[in-house]
Amino acid sequence: MTTRLTRREFLAAAAVAPASATLAAPDSFAFPLLGDLHFDRLEHHDMAWLEREKPNDVRQVQDYSRLTRERLPSLFSEVRGTVAESKSPVPFIIHVGDFVEGLCGTPELAKRHCREAVEFLRDAKLGAPFLMTKGNHDVTGPGAVEAFNEVLLPFQSGEARQELRSASYSFTHGNAMFAVFDAYTRASLDWLEKTLEARTARHLFVLIHPPVVPYNARSMWHVYSHANLQAQRERLLALLGRHRAIVLTGHLHKYGLVARKTKEGRFAQLAVSSIIPSADGPLRHVLAGAAEYGPDLVRMEPNFDPQGEAVRRESLRAEAPSIDHYDYADTAGYAVVRVEGGEVRADIYTGIGRRLWKTVDMGGLLG
Repeated sequence: MTTRLTRREFLAAAAVAPASATLAAPDSFAFPLLGDLHFDRLEHHDMAWLEREKPNDVRQVQDYSRLTRERLPSLFSEVRGTVAESKSPVPFIIHVGDFVEGLCGTPELAKRHCREAVEFLRDAKLGAPFLMTKGNHDVTGPGAVEAFNEVLLPFQSGEARQELRSASYSFTHGNAMFAVFDAYTRASLDWLEKTLEARTARHLFVLIHPPVVPYNARSMWHVYSHANLQAQRERLLALLGRHRAIVLTGHLHKYGLVARKTKEGRFAQLAVSSIIPSADGPLRHVLAGAAEYGPDLVRMEPNFDPQGEAVRRESLRAEAPSIDHYDYADTAGYAVVRVEGGEVRADIYTGIGRRLWKTVDMGGLLG
């Protein structure tokens, strides 16, 4: 259930949003693409609850709270500089979910968690609206769903300059349509299908937190992965292929670029992670080429879910014939996506310090 903004609340939210160039937008523009952020502070957690209910997440909360202090200000400073110095207009910044860590333990702490995350972001003065999709951590823990609806959704209404009643919404800029997909609401697939029927823009970007295509050892961590959801998955794959979509995703905290064939066409998927443990952005497990994609990807994380290895292998084996481009690396940073007429490219940066690793031609992957 989502809350509906009053007119006063909507206008207040919109008043603090940076100006957008949505109207009369050019066909050439750029936007920073951020992966998972997991904003966190230890004081946002009932630690007794966390230790009792989610003991395996205690270390994660400690790590993310440290990275919020040590890395997130530098990352936001770099993004701010990228926006200010871009040769192309930057109408917005895209974030693919898990804005906050969640798991706070009480509804009061969950709301404080979201409020302070928004304050932190506003204080960074990034120079462009910050548009996000819902991640699983954004709605995890007592009161987290309510905090998302009462704090993060109104914030998004202001940034998007439209009154949002749902975390699924769309907008068009220049020659590109953006569909923001709520992966945690059943109605989202029907919404996407209906939304894309009205598409007229040349390019389509679909923002979704969990990947559509599995691309590493955690091959069951994609949307509609359960056996009883395969009909929904086939619908989504066909829809993305029909519209030659570019999917922007996160969740796995790794870089990945795939092109996937469907019966109705090909789509591309780019995944980035902005959880940055090391500023120098080391590259590990670098793979390139469709021949690298297959069941043996599970070997990259030999200690992850050994009981489920057979299922994870089968998922990758079944997917492999449909993959005709594959790039992967265990690294973190961000991307800058550039739309230039009919072309779409992404500059991939690792760590902090404007460390350009590579430029990928996402439009070219669509055939």
